Amino acid sequence: METTEVKSVLYTAKDFKSDQYVRWCPGCGDYAVLNSLQKVMADLGIAPHNTAVVSGIGCSSRLPYYTSSYGFHTIHGRGAAVATGVKVANPELTVWQITGDGDCLAIGGNHFIHSVRRNVDINVLLFNNQIYGLTKGQYSPTTKKGFVTKSSPFGTVERPFRPAELTFGARGTFFARLLDVDLKNAQSTMLAAAKHKGTSLVECLVNCVIFNDGAHDWLAQRDTRADRLIFLEDGKPMIFGKDRDKGLVLNGFNLKVVTIGENGVTEKDLLVHDATCEDTTLHFKLAMMEGPDMPIAMGVIRAVEDETYDRAVEAQIAEVQAKSKIKTFDDLISTCEQWEM
Repeated sequence: METTEVKSVLYTAKDFKSDQYVRWCPGCGDYAVLNSLQKVMADLGIAPHNTAVVSGIGCSSRLPYYTSSYGFHTIHGRGAAVATGVKVANPELTVWQITGDGDCLAIGGNHFIHSVRRNVDINVLLFNNQIYGLTKGQYSPTTKKGFVTKSSPFGTVERPFRPAELTFGARGTFFARLLDVDLKNAQSTMLAAAKHKGTSLVECLVNCVIFNDGAHDWLAQRDTRADRLIFLEDGKPMIFGKDRDKGLVLNGFNLKVVTIGENGVTEKDLLVHDATCEDTTLHFKLAMMEGPDMPIAMGVIRAVEDETYDRAVEAQIAEVQAKSKIKTFDDLISTCEQWEM
């Protein structure tokens, strides 16, 4: 019997680039995230016609125009609702939701927490520049308290949202974080998010050069970056630093930075990252770390398996159909009340 050889189709980032001119300000961090995403789409090996990119409103939400795939630029804050509908209608599609800190956490906050709670199998890239960029510099739900903007001329008096808190509070199964200028780790983080079954939330720390330039400078500086962030890898010790000589340990209920070689500390004393742990306690502590005393956690912080909403709906429909006596449209009509004239 003659067999047909099946060859895998290889894609490049170019296959996922549209012919549209990218309309972001020169130097915007969104460019880096877009480039990383297109490379990840190629690495996944999923055809452009089996990929959908959905967004709301904002600078980041222009991204669907710049990918060669199915795309839907929806209305403010409603990207999660549309992305959910797309995935439930066609579970075989790989769905990316592109959103910003304002689009996602302000007007879209309710849709966001419920898509996370339902564990819809979508990949959410949350661009966090801590400002409203498209509408010209008002403070957003993640803007730091006291920051002066066009809508807070004397400094905002509000405490900011932290996306990780909302994700964990909504029983999220996946949370990760990346920095726009850290391209290598950004790609591996997005790839892990794409492979996760369920709602994967990646907080993308991006710079707005016009209205909040330098929001993430403390992390982004090349010379000091290694000492100020820690890239977490499942199953590996929590080590960081330019010389790879710093690490994290538990000090009572809190995390503590130690130096390997000092006070008898060895690599064996360090915490080993377990992204798959059901309990959110340590994941929460890692995600909430803030400088200057603690490094900022990057990479996959939480990745837990659980049933997805879209597959649960699909299974439920199949179960009901199998039990139903109605198999055709004529069967349905016959169940209705009828009259002869």
